[in-house]
Amino acid sequence: MQLRMRLSVALAFVAVVTALAAVAAPRLESLAFETSSGRHEFQVEVAASPQEREVGLMYRRSLDPDHGMLFDFGKVDSVSMWMENTYVSLDMAFVGEDGRVTRVEEDAQPLSTRIISSGSPVKFVVELLAGTAKRIGLKPGDRVIHPRVGA
Repeated sequence: MQLRMRLSVALAFVAVVTALAAVAAPRLESLAFETSSGRHEFQVEVAASPQEREVGLMYRRSLDPDHGMLFDFGKVDSVSMWMENTYVSLDMAFVGEDGRVTRVEEDAQPLSTRIISSGSPVKFVVELLAGTAKRIGLKPGDRVIHPRVGA
């Protein structure tokens, strides 16, 4: 009987750990930028709800060079971002409803409360590790490819 109880507890523990790992692991989607230097592929988390957009990449201590976050605001509007509670320096691409980059903010400083404005109405923002925009030659007019963008 004691062996059966230990086995049940062990199986329950494994189930809980597996469930927590699944919840903690972000869902990644493919996103690409088409620039003058070619097509550049990334894996992004999507922040579409107000709560997801509010948290964004806050509290992360690292970000893989080929990962990022796509903020979907659901409508075209002027957008402001900041880096409060964000420990990783980021590049931000502000993207119109048509999927074209309208503005690039490079090397946004960690933990800054400086407001970073879209400069014009946009529907999306893509955050990537600082230095990525320069590395891929990202500039206004370049195209974002993702199922949500330009749809």
